[in-house]
Amino acid sequence: MNSVKTVILMTAMMILFMIVGSMLGGDTGLIIAFIFSLMLNFGAYWFSDKVVLRMYGAREVTAEEMPQLYNIVRELSMKAELPMPRIYIIDNPTPNAFATGRNPQNSAVAVTTGIMKILNKDELEGVLSHELTHVKNRDILVSTIAATLVGTITFIARMAGWAAMFGGYGSSRDRNNNALADLALIILAPIAAVLLQLAISRSREYMADAGGAKISGKPLALASALEKLTKTNEVLPMKNAGPSTAHLFIVNPFSGKAIMKLFSTHPPIEDRIERLKEIASGKKI
Repeated sequence: MNSVKTVILMTAMMILFMIVGSMLGGDTGLIIAFIFSLMLNFGAYWFSDKVVLRMYGAREVTAEEMPQLYNIVRELSMKAELPMPRIYIIDNPTPNAFATGRNPQNSAVAVTTGIMKILNKDELEGVLSHELTHVKNRDILVSTIAATLVGTITFIARMAGWAAMFGGYGSSRDRNNNALADLALIILAPIAAVLLQLAISRSREYMADAGGAKISGKPLALASALEKLTKTNEVLPMKNAGPSTAHLFIVNPFSGKAIMKLFSTHPPIEDRIERLKEIASGKKI
């Protein structure tokens, strides 16, 4: 299913660029957009994980640098029957984590310095098991490409806004047509981006929670971690987090007061905790 989603996302990216290229440059713009979209899809598949990691200043660490973290990931990877992922640290006081990569053989798990300070060992194991479930379910490629696509949509909308503000070339009819096209992009692109994130992220988180509980064997520890992370992110949101990558994190990196809370890419934290409690009690498998 995730392979199908990846193809759909990459096709959607190509169609989006071709529509915009046709609107702005006719047949020539269509051809240029087609070539550019092929290049972008190639880059998204092979390099989007590296772009996301660099965006957050993530630094790869070794077993010598972070022995406890490395050992936890190694043991959990063996339980999940996964290759050992690369481990990254993000120097950020806001506690959070995400996984990325194009497949289990080329995966990475990133945690912030903040998460290492507020979670105990059991809770950290729950979080890392959640992220390894994303790797096992091959969510990481589709979510990383989604981040690229959403970022692209947002960029196009922003450029359309600037074009509408500083435009004025050509005949009156051309200007009107361009203004309508720009207005459509400004209004529809952010909506499409949010809908895309909502469609991809919510069900994945429930499955990753269940998988994380199974790998770690500690559903209540994961529930406790989710509660801690959510409360801390609400009072100490991640300042450099972008809306295009919010769905990658285990909990919403934005403040509870932020407008993005209305369009959260994550299921309600209360529902996730309740499901984990049901797993712990044996009511839900």
